[in-house]
Amino acid sequence: MTAEDVRKLYAFNAWANHRVLDSCQPLSNEQFTRTLASSFSSVRDTLAHIMGCEWLYFERWHGRFPTALLPGESFADLAAMRARWKKIESDLLDYVNGPGLGDLARVFEYRNMKGNTFAYPLQAMLQHMVNHSTYHRGQVTTLLRQLGAQPRSTDLLRYYDFLAGMPED
Repeated sequence: MTAEDVRKLYAFNAWANHRVLDSCQPLSNEQFTRTLASSFSSVRDTLAHIMGCEWLYFERWHGRFPTALLPGESFADLAAMRARWKKIESDLLDYVNGPGLGDLARVFEYRNMKGNTFAYPLQAMLQHMVNHSTYHRGQVTTLLRQLGAQPRSTDLLRYYDFLAGMPED
């Protein structure tokens, strides 16, 4: 994996996050926070987990080790969540597009939220973060369908279609 590959992957991740947030736009606040069966209790809480983990990895790459994620209940509505996510996305894209990315093979050591120490090459952590977000965006798709909403595709190939100027779904 090259730095350019990472940049492309993170551009895809931002595109996919925007599409999943757009899919949530028609939800009422009650639907956004309604308790449903999944890894997290609601659409809001699942999105907060995705966003919180993206923030968490950015923090780790800068030598900071948060002990908690951003709680879903701290976001009153989708607009509040979008506002916070905009900053996280900007930070991530600045990081992967800037000189700080550096050597993808360098190992980052960090403490997880329980205080356990782990060490991985930056490349693996960068890939993991996007993979993690993709996994949970899929859960949001299922939750949206349970609520009768129409999720937009966030597949990588749809992203390539978007880049090629093909009509969106």
